[in-house]
Amino acid sequence: MAPVLALLIIVLLSVVVNRIATVALTLTGLSREMARFQARSAFTTAGYTTAESESIVNHPVRRRIVFTLMMVGNAGFVGIIATTVTATTGEDDLAFWIRLAYLATGLSLLLAFSMSKWVDDKLFILIGWALRRWTLDEVHDYRRLLQLGEGYSVTQLHMEPENWPIGKRLDELRLSDVGINVLAIHRVGGEFVGSPVGATYIRNGDRLTTYGSKKDIARFNDSRDAEDGAVAYQELLDARAPEVAAAKEKHMDDERRRLMRKQERERE
Repeated sequence: MAPVLALLIIVLLSVVVNRIATVALTLTGLSREMARFQARSAFTTAGYTTAESESIVNHPVRRRIVFTLMMVGNAGFVGIIATTVTATTGEDDLAFWIRLAYLATGLSLLLAFSMSKWVDDKLFILIGWALRRWTLDEVHDYRRLLQLGEGYSVTQLHMEPENWPIGKRLDELRLSDVGINVLAIHRVGGEFVGSPVGATYIRNGDRLTTYGSKKDIARFNDSRDAEDGAVAYQELLDARAPEVAAAKEKHMDDERRRLMRKQERERE
């Protein structure tokens, strides 16, 4: 009976290790389905060559997770083979068919455990909380999430005395209307303003950390440095006005449909 129990424990640990690796890969920015696929591929050393595999190799945290998973997978397979032989041929008081029945029952329960969506969701939440709490915190692949290098960039803009945005509030600049988001401001003297609000003023010497398309950031940068920059920027705002109005109208339509669906559910 002991060899059968040992085999079931090894299989259970293999399932749990796969779950942990899946959640860890998800925390780095992979989708849940892709993280599960890559974790199983690494654990079984299948070695699929895909674009997602390349993103794992190029990401230091993902690479470390997969490397560890491959080592654990090799050790686990050796243990499974050894205990399977012992569990089916060991000499004890149990007949072969009884040992086989115990083994089949245990493996069936583990299979049901591994395929249960309820169990998977609960383990995902628990393991995710534990990993964020004690190991993985800020490990997202922000380059991929923000599509940096694919038309978008994070750039610092240094405000100099002759730049017209100095002395204006962010909500006056309406940078979001031209596709630019201000993520942070580094002020002279070391002050840091993270996720600045609209009432934040731009000061001389500020370094604005911005995110947006390279084209939009370049246009704003050109207007910032030009003698008639304020006029050029206003022209840019006017050119984007129809697009902004259409986006706002779409948002209002989506909100109206959401409220209508909510009211219908309440009536039901």
